[in-house]
Amino acid sequence: MDEVDQLSEFLQKLTPLSRSCLLSELERLESCGIDMPGSAGVQAKLRAEFRKDGSNQARATNPSRYFFAPLELLLIDGAPEHANAGRISRNTLTPIWEWICRDLLPTMARDYVKAINDQVTANNPKEVLKIATTFQFKVVKVLENTLASAESTEFARGKLAQYTASRTAFNDVKKMQQVLRAGDALPKFNAKLPETITKFDDGQVAQITARLDAFKKVNPNALPFALALVARRLKTFWQLAYLATNAAASKSAADIAAAPYACVVPMVLDRLDDKRLALRIALRHNRFLVARDLLTEIYEAEHALKLRIDGIEQSEWGARLQQLMDAIAALVSAEVSRFPANVGHILGSRRLRSQETLGGKLSYLAWKGRDAVQDGAAALRKLIGAT
Repeated sequence: MDEVDQLSEFLQKLTPLSRSCLLSELERLESCGIDMPGSAGVQAKLRAEFRKDGSNQARATNPSRYFFAPLELLLIDGAPEHANAGRISRNTLTPIWEWICRDLLPTMARDYVKAINDQVTANNPKEVLKIATTFQFKVVKVLENTLASAESTEFARGKLAQYTASRTAFNDVKKMQQVLRAGDALPKFNAKLPETITKFDDGQVAQITARLDAFKKVNPNALPFALALVARRLKTFWQLAYLATNAAASKSAADIAAAPYACVVPMVLDRLDDKRLALRIALRHNRFLVARDLLTEIYEAEHALKLRIDGIEQSEWGARLQQLMDAIAALVSAEVSRFPANVGHILGSRRLRSQETLGGKLSYLAWKGRDAVQDGAAALRKLIGAT
């Protein structure tokens, strides 16, 4: 028996859920830059089984898809190994589901799967939704008890680690708990948002902030997910920072850090880190046009943060931004160095940094001039108020 046959035999001995979990884990490791010899062949076989529609997204079994449905708008592909506030990695769903079925609530999970399958066969979507909602409620209650003590939390973390080595999987469990606990508050908030926000100007920022304020009063723990839903509507991810910068007393990093929605700045940096991971994968697969577009967006985000947050370089945000940009620069440098000096590389073009052109520098000076006027007016108002 050759290696291919041995591999096929081994995979067939696993349960469908285990094979799906294996695929998610292999993809997670690949997106994190970990090379696994022979992984490509295994992934190809598993994708042929689970993704016959050509989708790049993990397809869980139907019962788990109904259970995880409330998370759908908050899921991200790939496997960023950093805290990603308001979003959940799609690749952690399969191991989390296996953990629920085998360790957290094995008997109830079996009953749930049977009930869902029966109602799907009977073409009864209302009953399917009712069954899924009931099971979600049970899982939330069990998680509340499980996470009530440090000892039981560590035990649960150890059990989940049997299904994935992802450092963020357990955090995703806690995020899932918060989303499910919020019930229909997040879908209702999402339904009231504009379909797309092409121009996130002051008026639009004020409207969204008012809706966030109302949401936060009732569901404070679910706020990061509401912010993630707002980010989905934006033209580009770094515009989310406007929620903090527009509400601050000035453009200084200290004042922005004291603003009501200062948490969006780390969220923007999380998304910048996602772009770094995507750039690394694009370069590995020689997708230079994709890499070019990613790099352009990265440079725009860096410029926007530095433009709107004075003194960011001396803040914790600035330290992380610099760390990310250094890592991105190393990726680009390694790629460009593969080519002779007399051969131009698409990633080495100065056009990617449009902010460094004459027009870009003039725009920068115009913004800084506007900031100076606004800061001066704010100081004058304070002076008048003091007298």
